Amino acid sequence: MAVNADLAGTAYPETEPYLVGREKVREFARATGSTDPVALDPAAAEAAGFADVVAPPTFAVVVQDRTLGQLLADERAGIDFSRVVHGDQRFTYSRPIVAGDLLTARMTVTSVKTLGGNAMVTAESDIRDAAGEHVVTAVSTLVVRGDA
Repeated sequence: MAVNADLAGTAYPETEPYLVGREKVREFARATGSTDPVALDPAAAEAAGFADVVAPPTFAVVVQDRTLGQLLADERAGIDFSRVVHGDQRFTYSRPIVAGDLLTARMTVTSVKTLGGNAMVTAESDIRDAAGEHVVTAVSTLVVRGDA
């Protein structure tokens, strides 16, 4: 089944809230090689003016993953996950993610293109805090390889 080109413009429901935990931030920071004290030490984060540890910029993928799960589970999309390669990832922040944030995300498929037998699906996930304020927009492009 080919990727559904009519998928562009599809918006998925808001995800369940994700509570950002201090240890999750610290684990992610260590796993990505961060040595930034505000990501690892609550006292350093507080001294820098934050309520708790600050997540590395790529931590937003943890929340975005929930929205991408909706896309990949959508049978109408026609995306065979075994043929997916991550093509691009970008983030636009209004403020950093901090431990204690309660975040939700809503994804919209912004484009579906075909190039050389492969499909490129670009999706934008708008991530907001409990007050409904924008925190970050995560944009991913998935390349769905065509048949050999």
